[in-house]
Amino acid sequence: MFLGPKEFVESRDALSRDWSLQESLAYTKWLATSHYENFQVVSFLLPKHLHQDFYNVYAFCRWADDLGDEIGDTQESLRLLSWWRAELKAMYRGRVQHPVFTALSGTAERHHLPELPFDDLIKAFEQDQIVTRYRDYPALFEYCRYSANPVGRLVLYLCGYSDPERQALSDATCTGLQLANFWQDVIVDWQKDRVYLPGASDEDIAARRFTPEFRDAMIEGVRVARDLFEKGLALPGMVDRRLAIDLELFSRGGMRVLEKIEAQGYDVLKARPYIGKVERVGILIRALLRRGLAA
Repeated sequence: MFLGPKEFVESRDALSRDWSLQESLAYTKWLATSHYENFQVVSFLLPKHLHQDFYNVYAFCRWADDLGDEIGDTQESLRLLSWWRAELKAMYRGRVQHPVFTALSGTAERHHLPELPFDDLIKAFEQDQIVTRYRDYPALFEYCRYSANPVGRLVLYLCGYSDPERQALSDATCTGLQLANFWQDVIVDWQKDRVYLPGASDEDIAARRFTPEFRDAMIEGVRVARDLFEKGLALPGMVDRRLAIDLELFSRGGMRVLEKIEAQGYDVLKARPYIGKVERVGILIRALLRRGLAA
């Protein structure tokens, strides 16, 4: 039986045992297909030969995320994230022991994945431990540079793209998605003692008080996120049609969240904006039609 990251680091046997490549590949697939979040790592549009590579990259991200958010002790999380970085560096120097890195090493070699995006993601989870408020957009964008943008760049690398133009468009989309998620989950983040919305006061969020100041902050937040999505919409036209559908779904889904926020008068304190299954199917069909893949 496989263990999630928190249970894994608490198990001396799991940490010390030798993992074969096949066991490691099975472990990363298990992590990617059995997570408690309703998140589909691999879409039906993604070529099958890339599925395992996506599982391997996701497993790295999942571990870094859980070491930051699931341990329950700030100093221990920082220690474990430092250990995770050391394991990453060891992988790029040809030494692997942990099953995630045993699986990931082949993916990194085949697709020429650089070390920096992985290291940046660890940096974001470290920042989560010590920075819980973002009072202006430059600081928030700097955080998204580490927390969101590396994921898009890794996806591009896996699909054969590494040029700066596509990376910049991917950065816009990923930052837009991160912001849309923040605006959708203001209360969820507050429960973790985090406030990402510049201009929002702790007092208003704590009291679920929808003030003019909070409304203005949310209006600005929606505008900023939409501008980023619109900038990134050029990317699907510059990649393989299958990847283009996935990218457009992310963008259109994020923009739909923004529309939901607007439709409820920007008050996300009383109700979380939500996209239902029927709406998701509609977004998919429209994306297929745009890319000529509806047949």
